[in-house]
Amino acid sequence: MQVITAYISIVLIWATTPLAIQWSSESVGFLFGISSRMVLGAILALGIILLLGKPLATHHKALQTYVASGLGLFTAMLTVYWSAQYIPSGWVSIIYGVTPIITGLFAMKLLGEKGLTLFRTLAIIMSISGLYIMLETGLQFGPNTSYGIFGVIASSVFYSFSMVMVKRIDADIDTYSTVTGGLLVSAILFISVWFGSDVDTPVDIPFRAGAAILYLATVGSLLGFFLFYFVLKRVEATRTSLITLIVPVCALMLGHFLNDEAITHEVIIGCAMILSGLLLFEFEGAIRRTNKID
Repeated sequence: MQVITAYISIVLIWATTPLAIQWSSESVGFLFGISSRMVLGAILALGIILLLGKPLATHHKALQTYVASGLGLFTAMLTVYWSAQYIPSGWVSIIYGVTPIITGLFAMKLLGEKGLTLFRTLAIIMSISGLYIMLETGLQFGPNTSYGIFGVIASSVFYSFSMVMVKRIDADIDTYSTVTGGLLVSAILFISVWFGSDVDTPVDIPFRAGAAILYLATVGSLLGFFLFYFVLKRVEATRTSLITLIVPVCALMLGHFLNDEAITHEVIIGCAMILSGLLLFEFEGAIRRTNKID
């Protein structure tokens, strides 16, 4: 029952994150929204490990992990928050669906994992075709939509590269240290960017923006990450991967009903192609065995 509850919670958290990102930037700007989220998340994470009496690892590989994780969080979050200004929240989750494919490509090069097969090549082509349909549809809404789409793709690349580098470093540290160290590095970077920019600190923070920032810092940055690792240790990797197939559909529906975001036939087709490509890429081994393809 605990695993099922955690699994459903992850889906809900990840599905609501894109909409919360948009709401957290309302009237305060995306830079304040992401900076305050990361700083608050880092403070809470540090408080948790101190409360639990878990020391933060400080050996060489641990520090490398924090830098790799923190840089990934910084670049990925900065670009996705910037991009969320130009596209519907549901689109963020759909486009981010290609992350496992990008991660797989990095893993082939940096970790020596299995190379491209016919199925995986077809999966990549299918997902790229879905992205193209999304881009064409986005241009109908306005020229800035393309910035949002490319920005989310860039965010996915940064995040994927960071995950692979963390795995390559292979530091023997627990999840608490990984999460806290990464958040601390990203928070320092965001503070530096904030003070180095000409953006004014908002005096009046709307309730919805403030609530969204608090939600993302506590639930999105901390609880979601810990729940994911909790499920990953107890459920087969294939079932965990299904989360990336369920979340985009849920996010699209939430954006439609809670934020009045339009869902056109082209968006549905693009979403279906991206998720089909992801399904083929993630489960090509099972598909090959089912069809007895050597």
